[in-house]
Amino acid sequence: MNGPWDVWSDCTPDCAAHALPRVTAPRVARRGAAFARSVRRALTDGERMADPVRLRAHAASLLDALGVRVEGPAALTAGDGPGTLVVVNHISWLDILALLAVEPVTLLAKREVGAWPVVGGLARRAGTHFIDRTSPRRLRHTVQEVSELLGSGRSVAVFPQATTWCTADRGGFRRATFQAALDAGAPVRPVTLDYTQQGTPSTVAAFCGEDTFAASLRRVLAARALTVRVTAHPLLTTADGCPDRRELARRAARAVLGGRPEAGSVERPGAAAAVRRAGTPARAAPRPAAAVADSPAPGSPVPASGTAPDAPAPPAPAHV
Repeated sequence: MNGPWDVWSDCTPDCAAHALPRVTAPRVARRGAAFARSVRRALTDGERMADPVRLRAHAASLLDALGVRVEGPAALTAGDGPGTLVVVNHISWLDILALLAVEPVTLLAKREVGAWPVVGGLARRAGTHFIDRTSPRRLRHTVQEVSELLGSGRSVAVFPQATTWCTADRGGFRRATFQAALDAGAPVRPVTLDYTQQGTPSTVAAFCGEDTFAASLRRVLAARALTVRVTAHPLLTTADGCPDRRELARRAARAVLGGRPEAGSVERPGAAAAVRRAGTPARAAPRPAAAVADSPAPGSPVPASGTAPDAPAPPAPAHV
């Protein structure tokens, strides 16, 4: 386990399946070689990779090498003022590339990701903001850090499910990062990612359970006509009748998960008490101090998601 923010998903590698016949072996080989070249170019770009224009180009290049097409809006963020908290369902490590190809934003990931081979190098160069998920004492600091990023005008993408699921209609949202948006007076952009193959829903990109990056990469390389669809839902703000993080998370979850009621969000009393003792500075309109609990799910390119308050989450594998 990585700490108190881990969440259990019942999705496994068996969930991942091709919806169409695989491409030929020679095509898989060509895609693999092109992907390796794109990774090498991105890594050798060094710190320049964090430049939004270059970051977007690298993400598009990596997806193109894999044979993955992106359908999505021109932008995800709100524009002027505080940054936008972009909250997204989590299916695959491809989610990250798809988001960055649409609009470069700051991603959240657990700190261990920065030390991983290939993935860690790309994450560091992309300007990922790393967080410590091993201790509940760090939760209030994480919320404050996200709030400061948003207040400075930087948009932040998080995966509130805190783990990956094989489809876009499962899991529940944790609420901590929604408090950060409230404190910064930042809008929230719910975003749904789903995968298809020639219009047919597909789970081939799912990266769940004890899956490995190598196995997932092989499936993606062999996938025919794989498309990731990025759907941006209307912005949510306190002006929309979302006075606290609970309501904000509930509305975001309904939008992202296809109208389903939120399920499975967990408040951890120990972490919440720690935040109450320390206090979370509010930059939005004055309101009663709220206990901040639950985890921001990191924006990692590998797996990282209920309404039973104060119920501990079951043990989970070491996902992002």
